Amino acid sequence: MSGASTVALAPTQSDLPGTEAVEATVRGVTVGLELPLALLAIPVALALLVALAVRTGQGGDWGRRRRIGLLLARASIVVLLVTAAAGPYTAVARETPGEPRVRLLADESDSMAVTDADIDALAAAIEAEGVPVSRSVVGSGATSRVGDAVVASAERNASLLLVSDGRVTDGRSLAAAGEVVTEANATVHTVDLSSTRTERYVTLSAPPKTSVGIDNRFVVRVGGVAIEDSAPVTVEVDGTPVFTEVVDGADTAEFSYTFDEVGTHELVARVGADDGTGRNDVYRRTVRVVPQPRVLYVSEGAYPFGDLLEELYNVTRRPAIPDDLRPYQAVVLQDQPAATAGNVTALQRAVIDGTGLVAVGGRSAYDGGGYGNSSLGAVLPVSTGETDGRTTRLVVLVDVSGSAEEGMTVQKRATLNVIGQLGDENEVGLAAFNFRAYRINEVVPLGPNREQLREKVRRLDSGGATDLAVGLRGAADLLNGPGTVIVISDGRSQDVSARGVARELNEQGVQVVSIGVGERIDEDRLSDVADATGGQYFRADETDRLRLLFGGDSRSFSGDGLTVVNRNQFITAGVEPTADPAMANDVSVKSGADLLVATSDGTPALAQWRYGLGRVVSVTAYGRDGTLRGLLTEPDSLLLSKSVNWVIGDPERGRRGVVAAPDGRVGERVTVRYVGDERPTAAPRFRQVEPGTYETTLRPSEPGFVDVLDARLAVNYPREYGAYGQSDAVAELVGRTGGQRFDQGEAAAIARTVQQSAERTREVRQEWGWLLVTVGLLLFLLEVTARRLSRYRQYRRTPTDAAADD
Repeated sequence: MSGASTVALAPTQSDLPGTEAVEATVRGVTVGLELPLALLAIPVALALLVALAVRTGQGGDWGRRRRIGLLLARASIVVLLVTAAAGPYTAVARETPGEPRVRLLADESDSMAVTDADIDALAAAIEAEGVPVSRSVVGSGATSRVGDAVVASAERNASLLLVSDGRVTDGRSLAAAGEVVTEANATVHTVDLSSTRTERYVTLSAPPKTSVGIDNRFVVRVGGVAIEDSAPVTVEVDGTPVFTEVVDGADTAEFSYTFDEVGTHELVARVGADDGTGRNDVYRRTVRVVPQPRVLYVSEGAYPFGDLLEELYNVTRRPAIPDDLRPYQAVVLQDQPAATAGNVTALQRAVIDGTGLVAVGGRSAYDGGGYGNSSLGAVLPVSTGETDGRTTRLVVLVDVSGSAEEGMTVQKRATLNVIGQLGDENEVGLAAFNFRAYRINEVVPLGPNREQLREKVRRLDSGGATDLAVGLRGAADLLNGPGTVIVISDGRSQDVSARGVARELNEQGVQVVSIGVGERIDEDRLSDVADATGGQYFRADETDRLRLLFGGDSRSFSGDGLTVVNRNQFITAGVEPTADPAMANDVSVKSGADLLVATSDGTPALAQWRYGLGRVVSVTAYGRDGTLRGLLTEPDSLLLSKSVNWVIGDPERGRRGVVAAPDGRVGERVTVRYVGDERPTAAPRFRQVEPGTYETTLRPSEPGFVDVLDARLAVNYPREYGAYGQSDAVAELVGRTGGQRFDQGEAAAIARTVQQSAERTREVRQEWGWLLVTVGLLLFLLEVTARRLSRYRQYRRTPTDAAADD
């Protein structure tokens, strides 16, 4: 209704504990008191003032009316001073035009040569629209520190125009820069770029170390922009071609190769490309080939698994564990009772000192072999018998940030599903996070409180920036001790400290299990955080696997064949088993061990852990005939071979000389490590980092192969020439900071946007306490003056005239 006043009261937090400021908004003007409790002193002061007037008034020489006037004046002074102490203020919102200016961040690195960027013309066109442009170079030559440049330019409320392909070669990533820009309330805009010519590059993936006779897989990748035709790819090993294929467009090609000689071998991949940059048409790798690891296979029976091992390793067969295990890097024990296994004590000592162990189940192993009553059982990651139904403390942490807003329905559905997978015996709390962490429900027994937690999930709302690190800390505080945090998020957090926080939680005994939910999921970030704590990452359609970890008796698992529980471990990475073993030993996974694979009914099939310096794997699923039938053919056989490889670890453990010389790139640091009794005297100069260990740092300037003492490493083209085209990270940065994407010819729109963003609405606040104090002092001076004049007149007048005043 026109002319009406709208008043809204809004408490704001005061600086004094236990008090709150009070505001009232009237027609757009906010009127408030910082310390409203101070007004309680007014009635007390007035009461004292009246009492004082009554007590002293009988002997006064003023008339009644004058005494009342004096009392009112003093009461007004008290009210004014006390109100001033309460901190009165007003606030109004005003728009200021600001000073529009474009901070143009110009990427002049070599990878920009394939784009249609015309930075000079764009800057001139913007200035022609009346908006000044300040220009900063954020990349040149083979170096693109774009993220650092964005952070350096992110002044408060600034508008940045980033003209770049976003191919960061060093320093902060654009995702990390986005967090700083957001905190500064700055905005990043960009210009969409297109590729104007073809540019190819080639890379080669290879194992840095392998053994003689092992079949190794290699991947050649051809990437680039504007690739519309095919190109031949060749790979040479020590100068001899071993692979040739024509690759269509940007694609990959795989091949296998087996080395038959010990030593360091040189691999060179080439792509036949007719483009602008020839230096990225060649990629080099080195592979160090070592003798086959020595493996002791202990079994009283003749099993096919032993034959498979002999194809891959230098295998010695024994019916029992010998006293001396020093010659072996790993021991494989299959279907062997503890009573006839041999020197189990020697095995335990060897594992503690670093020897690997794979214990394969069967009718005479684990629960059927008396492992629980021997020292062998202490070494293994599983215990015989069913689980004891122990309680696990968990906190379910839900992402309610703006990045999750579009899919909040999906987030809630996934969270409800997760709560449904957890067993009744668990203790579960609920937390949420955006750029802050929120306690939704304390940790409580799940059984009687499951519906309460579900209802609170349904009431969750979304909004705000995303800080996964803050969420993890908040969940850990709610957990208040060892336990598990289940994160439900898309992983699109702009912070860079989440992995560091996860490592801190791991030291506190907290494990993180992450679940990716949403349309655009940063699986790498979620996996990274989980991996830092020894936890696991699941996709949203894999939450039923939580039953294998936390289901207990009330939530049983049912699947088809073998199910990979943890894909983040070396043994299971990239393996999709197809077998469905009919039998499994009756075991449960120990605390601190990792369940990697389960059978169709949830029974552990493969688990791992570390025991002392050694690595141990338990394989507890087998066929009806007591063998590993079904697990001996690919892809399932990879679980077995990778298990043995994992427990072996470094086949050159204990080697002296150069023990680490990784391949590198031009312009980047490469650290070479040497182990020996004395510092190497030959160039380059090594520095001691710990007793018996020395390091040197190289920064190669040219591609090729480099010798360092008795080692050789490959040096490849700079990282700048290994990625082309505008990265998606640019669009994500712009979206994260509320910016806009423009075409090259939209200089007028850029100028208009910057002018609009320069117009800021700010709150102008006026304190009024000084005015009330001034008025109170003036009243006091008037009151004093009036009293003195009255006394002066009384002195000059007769007693009769003075009495007439009454």
